[in-house]
Amino acid sequence: MLAITDASFDDILAQGKPMVVDFWAPWCGPCRKVGPYIEQLAEKYEGQVTIGKVNIDENDDLAVRFRIQSIPTILFIKGGEVIERQVGLVPLSALEEKLQKLL
Repeated sequence: MLAITDASFDDILAQGKPMVVDFWAPWCGPCRKVGPYIEQLAEKYEGQVTIGKVNIDENDDLAVRFRIQSIPTILFIKGGEVIERQVGLVPLSALEEKLQKLL
């Protein structure tokens, strides 16, 4: 699982691959439940999509930049633009459906 930071985000984005970015915090119960889904997607789509996590406690600049107000929030990014945003806990199938739109 790729840990995305304030410092690394723009470099990762510049690689041009579609991205799925999970904004989370260690104290967030729903975040801990969605975490394994993100890991499964990262394994399944390795090489096709960059999938990573942003700890909002350690990377508040990104949280502000993307106006993260609730966690977990998962952004689906293509061509440098957020094309989809998922807030809250949802089934793996719902996340995968949104990820498919990136391909």
